[in-house]
Amino acid sequence: MSQYRVLIDANDEKGLVHKVSTVFYQNNLNILSNSEFVDRENNKFFMRSVVEGDIALDKLYQLINEVMPQNANIEVIAPKNKNIVIMATKEMHALGDILIRHEAGELEANILAVISNYSDLESLVGKFNIPFIAISHVGLDRDEHENKILECMAEFNDIDYIVLAKYMRILTPKFIEVYENRLINIHHSFLPAFIGANPYKQAYERGVKIIGATSHFVNNNLDEGPIIAQEVIHVDHAYGWRDMQRSGKDVEKVVLSRALKLALEDRIFVYANKTVIF
Repeated sequence: MSQYRVLIDANDEKGLVHKVSTVFYQNNLNILSNSEFVDRENNKFFMRSVVEGDIALDKLYQLINEVMPQNANIEVIAPKNKNIVIMATKEMHALGDILIRHEAGELEANILAVISNYSDLESLVGKFNIPFIAISHVGLDRDEHENKILECMAEFNDIDYIVLAKYMRILTPKFIEVYENRLINIHHSFLPAFIGANPYKQAYERGVKIIGATSHFVNNNLDEGPIIAQEVIHVDHAYGWRDMQRSGKDVEKVVLSRALKLALEDRIFVYANKTVIF
């Protein structure tokens, strides 16, 4: 008996849920979970279903495609561990949280490698028996350094997601194009506030009463990609910006791991620089 995740986004019209449910019923598929959403402003329909039964993946896709509107986006996915590469620089909190959750079996992922432009985190990664690759940026311009990383990544088969676990270098459009909608970043601020460098200092100077973190897909606009997950905590006048930074690290690691888990479980739809998440 097989289990599938069925992801659909299409122009909205009457009866779509009924049509898909009928396909499931006629093929003796048990619906384990189901979520739908209609963006009425853009006339967009989204649906995520998890079904179980005896049917080939290609056959199920064909049957659903036959009843959906033209130009519908349909995915039928057999759940399995996805391949990820983690990129980091020197900070260990976000990377360490992912490694621990992976070791505990909480993430549907195969971590192929951790790539960093420094060697500082090699000892940490080695404790989890995961390959660590240091590709120094020293003496290289941004394009030269990224080309070395891309060459390294080309040696891995079928990378589903790249996780930027406090990777503190801005990626070029060339890199982003190769891995479009597959680059998951953590930004140490509750976006869209305090974009760019040292947001905790910016927040301190503004006198904020909450700080937060945002995980998002990377696009060519700095810190403006589709948002996946966010969280905040309260602070007060007694916090200096370094106090905010220390507290913020706890939020950052939780938000990044949450966003990664959503992606690994095929719960994210991306459209119009936004996300729908089930």
